[in-house]
Amino acid sequence: MTSNSPNQPARLSPPSKHQLALMIWLCVFPTLTAINLVFGDWLRTMQPVLRTFVLATIAVPIVIYGLMPYLHRLRARLLS
Repeated sequence: MTSNSPNQPARLSPPSKHQLALMIWLCVFPTLTAINLVFGDWLRTMQPVLRTFVLATIAVPIVIYGLMPYLHRLRARLLS
């Protein structure tokens, strides 16, 4: 059994399924909206499956590597 030293912050439990779903939605919706606004004319010329592939290829790294870490830190600050 380990105890937290005064210099180490208490470990926060992982987000619940509901919290994680909200966090993902908060990242995905604005990301897809921005991509559609910026590249809409170009995307409109594509077949639906190719358009979805391009959107996912751009959006997933933005969400996973850019936005989700920020939301995890924000959640930790709000809950501590």
